[in-house]
Amino acid sequence: METFNEVISSDKLVLVDFFATWCQPCKMMHPILEQLKQALGDSIRIIKIDVDKQGVTAGQYKIQSVPTLMLFRNGQSLWRQSGALSLAELRNIINGYL
Repeated sequence: METFNEVISSDKLVLVDFFATWCQPCKMMHPILEQLKQALGDSIRIIKIDVDKQGVTAGQYKIQSVPTLMLFRNGQSLWRQSGALSLAELRNIINGYL
C-alpha cells in the first residue's frame, strides 16, 4: 500500500481532499470530486484524507478546517483552499496546473 508521501510525490497531479465524516460541506464535495475524476480521467489522482483518522497527516499540513483541498505534484504543494467549491470552480483551478 502506498504511503501519503509516495502518492503526492508522483509527477502526476494529485488532488487531496482533507475531510471529516461529520462535515456537511465535505459531504457536498463528494459527488463534485467524482464528477471531476470522470471528466479528467487519468490526468489527475484524487485521494481523500479523513482528518479524524489521519490526524498526523492533517497536522503536518496544518489543516484547521474541512474540507480543505490541496494540489500536489512531485511532493510540492501547488494550491490550497478551504471550503466547498463548485465543479466549475474546481475545474478552472485544476486546468491551470494540467
